[in-house]
Amino acid sequence: MSRLRIYNDTAPDAPLLDSQDGALIAAELQKIGVTFERWQASQPVAPGASQEEVFAAYRTDIDRLVAERGFKSVDVASIAPDNPNRAELRKKFLDEHFHKEDEVRFFVAGSGLFTLHVGDKVYEIECVKDDLIAVPDSVNHWFDMGDAPSFVAIRFFTEADGWVGHFTGTDIAQKFPRYVPTQA
Repeated sequence: MSRLRIYNDTAPDAPLLDSQDGALIAAELQKIGVTFERWQASQPVAPGASQEEVFAAYRTDIDRLVAERGFKSVDVASIAPDNPNRAELRKKFLDEHFHKEDEVRFFVAGSGLFTLHVGDKVYEIECVKDDLIAVPDSVNHWFDMGDAPSFVAIRFFTEADGWVGHFTGTDIAQKFPRYVPTQA
């Protein structure tokens, strides 16, 4: 189940809010300009489905988002717990950074933890199957896929080099707990 925890950025052990209510999660994130939606597939998506099959299952929502936000490319990223490069892939996202375009991800399967640092607050969002998150450009954040990453995500891009991470050099991400999925 999706989960939002909000902290003061100096108190990683004391959440100010801890909720699994989708409507509350969307409302709290909207306050900082982050979109959170839940989508439903129009047809079943089998494990190992092709990119085309994944796109077909979510075509209406994908087309709507592309039209609304002007995305130029959409792809599917997938990582399994047995990926031999999982530790390297995980490490790539763990330090605080930002992008020069929105980071938009829809979880077809599995889960991951986006953590946003906005002002003096830290917003920890566990995204699971059927969750879409759109983090605006220039928002400082980090992403943790856990020790045994397992997810399939649709990614949306405005520019070919949009996912270039611009690292802040702070150590805030190391002060907050690493991701341990709450669902199997």
